[in-house]
Amino acid sequence: MRMADAAAPRLVTRRTFLGWWMASLLTATVVTGLAPILVYFWPAPPKGQKKGLVPVTLQTPLDQLQDGTATQILAPTSPNSAFVMADGGGDNAAGDLAFGGFVVKDQGKVVVFAQNCSHLGCSVAFNKDQKSFDCPCHGSRFHLDGTVLHGPAAYPLSHLTWKQGAKPDELQVDGLILGF
Repeated sequence: MRMADAAAPRLVTRRTFLGWWMASLLTATVVTGLAPILVYFWPAPPKGQKKGLVPVTLQTPLDQLQDGTATQILAPTSPNSAFVMADGGGDNAAGDLAFGGFVVKDQGKVVVFAQNCSHLGCSVAFNKDQKSFDCPCHGSRFHLDGTVLHGPAAYPLSHLTWKQGAKPDELQVDGLILGF
């Protein structure tokens, strides 16, 4: 082999060119067909939706909340908001939304729960006489600490992540501004 032959440009054969052409045509076809479908797997968040702390005003300030009691909180409707569950089980999962909850003082400790029953997601109510949360749909009952007192629910109530607001009657709850 001579030096001049090594420096000469190598010609592409017809077979190599057709292979490249078919591969690029097949790739373009697959990308064109899959791109619209991928939007359904990874949809863009709705316009104006953002995560953040949702301010809530309590009916009873935290420092006046009696041990063994609960007060209900609702997500603001202007702007339309929801709380994000920190944990869960059954019909609830971490990251699911709740539009209400309960601030509970049990044995001196303050905890915030989503109002969604872990069985099928119905809204539980606080039973003052029994000091429990009762689900009107299927009869599940929960202790003040959120654990199951009576089924059919098999999992406890979901917690909401929160922190004290600037005033004693304010909470900041992890949530989502829905943007509509």
